[in-house]
Amino acid sequence: MAVVRERALVLGGGGSAGNAWEIGVIAGLFDAGLDVTEADLVVGTSSGSTTAAQVMSGPRPTELLAAVLEAGPQAPNGAPGARGARGVSEHIERTNAIIRAATDAADMRRRMGAAALDQGAGSDDSARAQRRALVAARLPSPDWPQRPLLVVAVDAHTGEPAVFDRHSGVDLVDAVVASTAGPGAPGYRIGDSRYIDGGYRRNENADLAAGSARVLVLSPFGGRTRHPLEWGLQLASQVEELRADGSRVETVFPDSSSLEAFGDNVMDPSTRPPAARAGFAQGHALAEQLTELWR
Repeated sequence: MAVVRERALVLGGGGSAGNAWEIGVIAGLFDAGLDVTEADLVVGTSSGSTTAAQVMSGPRPTELLAAVLEAGPQAPNGAPGARGARGVSEHIERTNAIIRAATDAADMRRRMGAAALDQGAGSDDSARAQRRALVAARLPSPDWPQRPLLVVAVDAHTGEPAVFDRHSGVDLVDAVVASTAGPGAPGYRIGDSRYIDGGYRRNENADLAAGSARVLVLSPFGGRTRHPLEWGLQLASQVEELRADGSRVETVFPDSSSLEAFGDNVMDPSTRPPAARAGFAQGHALAEQLTELWR
């Protein structure tokens, strides 16, 4: 492997709970003396793109954690975080049906995009502005960081993956809203295109860290996938590819306390404080183990 960079941090999606848990883990590591926000590359997908933009915007991780705990339950991603368990369950049923009908990953992305476009046929600019304002309020800065950050989405019109960075000509806020266009979202418009959740490219998109000597992946969903394994979208396949190319890879999944904090609906904003606290404790416990990888 030709090493392009030393360290990469990959942040997968996981709704309100996953965003708070990732902040907690990163803050716990930081409090224990390990600052993973100094990564040479950060890859963010879905709610993980929110986390990525937050941790790269300047505030110390412990300050971000304090903000989560002080704010209490609020919707973090511009997605309808207050949706009840029934709404999330219905969304999963609809998207599972699309996955079952698809012939391969590319077909699935096109079908997901078409469904989002159909749902958004009657949406107006006020809904878009509201979603954007929610994300903008969540980010410490609207500007792309100087260090490399990749934000992943999928073009709803073509089904093609879209990977935004500070050279893409797309505002950071818009990129994050596009990447988090998840349950119930009609696709987010940027210019003449609409975008849907970046997790439809690959679940964590850790493969975008190729060329990194060391890769740390935080996966709120524990590497699970709803897609057929033969499509190779799951985290295990991404890790295998990275290791085959010479990268050292460590994955962090929610422990039992964190899973309990997540509850049955990761989109429920009330999960944020307990998920953040559980993540902080988990990060503290993992600091010694991960220091050898990171340093």
